[in-house]
Amino acid sequence: MHSSTLIFTLGASLLDLAAAHGYVSGVKVNNAGWFPGADPVWYYLPSGAAAPTTGWNALNQDNGFVAPDSYQTSNIACHKNATAGQLYINANAGDSLTFFWNTWPDTHKGPIINYIAPCNGDCTTKSAASLSWTKFSEGGYNAGTWVTDTLIKNNFTSSTTIPAKLKAGNYVIRHEIIALHSAGNDNGAQNYPQCLNIKVGGSGSVNPPTGTAATSLYKRTDSGILFDLYRSFTSYPIPGPAVWTGAN
Repeated sequence: MHSSTLIFTLGASLLDLAAAHGYVSGVKVNNAGWFPGADPVWYYLPSGAAAPTTGWNALNQDNGFVAPDSYQTSNIACHKNATAGQLYINANAGDSLTFFWNTWPDTHKGPIINYIAPCNGDCTTKSAASLSWTKFSEGGYNAGTWVTDTLIKNNFTSSTTIPAKLKAGNYVIRHEIIALHSAGNDNGAQNYPQCLNIKVGGSGSVNPPTGTAATSLYKRTDSGILFDLYRSFTSYPIPGPAVWTGAN
């Protein structure tokens, strides 16, 4: 095979592999408007050429994942070496958020989990390591169907509702899929965290409780992380802290 043909073939294979995973391309509020997420292509653009977005830029140009051996690093918060988004989603407490993934493979079954972290000021200057997370919604496995199956059926979208009594302010939303196709082996789970800034309005008065540092969200031996997708089971233990319902 000619060397240039080989390089092209290898390049195409790598692109196909990267395309097999996904990222959040944007968010709609109450099925309206459009707030762009962080497109991994930002990395290849000239300095300053990438348009600012609500999403946190990360080194996920392969559309890859964070593995359990990185759970004790800040990479698990908002993906690898993430930096803060420079815009905000504008929404009110009680509004519906719909996350649009660019794609998602049907083999990558697992839970979808939503967290929120208060910025106590401007989110655009925060670091991933400085945030503390409160889980406010989650979906997993029910009667033979994974929430990721539903995401694919709904044109790669997943929706959640901002807690109706959440106090107005600036927050970061952490929207995450954990793919379990290799999770029967230690260090086999694949976390795909996506972070976006959100400015919450409305008359809510309830602050989130003291959250959990990203480095304490999961352990590689958690029953929902080290999980054999291919054995017989009737339920799935979604990992992470309990869902907060205090502002619903």
